[in-house]
Amino acid sequence: MKITRRNFIGGMAVTSLMDLVPQVSSAKNFETQKNIIAGPGRSLLMDPGDKLTNLWLYNGSLPGPELRINEGENLNIHFRNQLTVPTTIHWHGVKVPNAMDGVAGLTQPAVEPDETFSYKFKVSEPGTYWYHAHTMGWEQVARGLYGALIVDGIKDFKVDHDITMMVDDWRLDKDGQIDEASMGSLHDWAHRGRLGNWLTVNGKSQYKRSVKFNSRIRLRLINAANARILKLELTGGVGLQVSLDGNPSNFTSVSKFEIAPAQRIDLIVDVGTKPVLLHDLSSREKILAGIIEPRSELGQGLVNRGILEPSGLKGIPHNLNNAIRLKVHMQGGAMGNLSQARFKGENHTIRHLARVEKKVWAFNGVVGTYEHELAEVARGKVVILEVFNDTSWPHAMHLHGHDFWIRTSKRSNNHIDVKRDTYLMSPKEKAELIFLADNPGQWLLHCHMLEHMASGMVAVISVV
Repeated sequence: MKITRRNFIGGMAVTSLMDLVPQVSSAKNFETQKNIIAGPGRSLLMDPGDKLTNLWLYNGSLPGPELRINEGENLNIHFRNQLTVPTTIHWHGVKVPNAMDGVAGLTQPAVEPDETFSYKFKVSEPGTYWYHAHTMGWEQVARGLYGALIVDGIKDFKVDHDITMMVDDWRLDKDGQIDEASMGSLHDWAHRGRLGNWLTVNGKSQYKRSVKFNSRIRLRLINAANARILKLELTGGVGLQVSLDGNPSNFTSVSKFEIAPAQRIDLIVDVGTKPVLLHDLSSREKILAGIIEPRSELGQGLVNRGILEPSGLKGIPHNLNNAIRLKVHMQGGAMGNLSQARFKGENHTIRHLARVEKKVWAFNGVVGTYEHELAEVARGKVVILEVFNDTSWPHAMHLHGHDFWIRTSKRSNNHIDVKRDTYLMSPKEKAELIFLADNPGQWLLHCHMLEHMASGMVAVISVV
């Protein structure tokens, strides 16, 4: 049953303006308390000398404030909405209680203009996560409502510098403003999603970060774009992949790698005395995204740059005989094979759905809404989502409240030794997304190409 505004307004998660007074963290309760305000702001996205771009921001910054918390601590966010539209915050990849998941109309009512809400939860697993708007996310994320959430682990690798890079693309007009005329374009929704024409890292064009000579860095890369699949290249240094979507992975040396919308990758990079460059190769032009520049005046790195030992890998459950299997047949979009689908209890042709309802995607023949429950499963059960991307487009599949192991037809050994919360499925790919349903509540399964979600590629899995 969905939470409504009326039956929720008296709950403990709604706060008064007095709750927005800054509070000091207490060593006794190990709680980090922060204030976050969503509101209009401006930032210099384009080269120096060009106009400031009008955006929607958290605390007036792009990205929003980096939230840093220790493994096992509690996070208490006092959130206020100073936009003219309703909004919420979703904590991507973090296993929060369902009431804290930030999905307006499913787990909480939208936070209306000039109203407040408290998000409170314990963060148990270290890693790289992020937070972003989840009310009309296709517009609100595209306008800048996102930030990083970093959970420091007790056994984290020792580094000289820990650097977060949130990579995003923006569709700007000739005046350097958000191209509002193209917002909600049906062409975008039926194809790859909203692709931008300007690339930034941490809100800057050709982002630069200075580091010590001969230092070891941890580079946390987050794809904050609506739809662009980043194809990144590291030159001047080799990255050692140590984590994907906040989960430890087997070490792999990489210089070229791909990150779908919402995915994260953590690299250990040993820097010498020359710059390390990050380029994006996802468009026709090779774009310089970021520069890591060693500076002699910062001194020498002090961390021992010896061989690292992987730890914390969690293997796939060995016994899957009693697992619950759920089929997810993805259809629709341009050049698709979907002729009709069910929407709000009625069958419609794809022509009607596209022209009248602006819906072009479906799971199992149903255009997704928060009313579309894929299944109800018992807590503690292992679930296998048998996903078939029967479309002409890639999709970044994200499951709220859980992460999953992946078996896919793209790999010959049929075994992947890492868990993720977002997986990029190629056209016509078949994959099994395997997860333990250990977090009760109503959880979204959706494509994180945000326009695809808005136009039907979404369902709910209830864990009871």
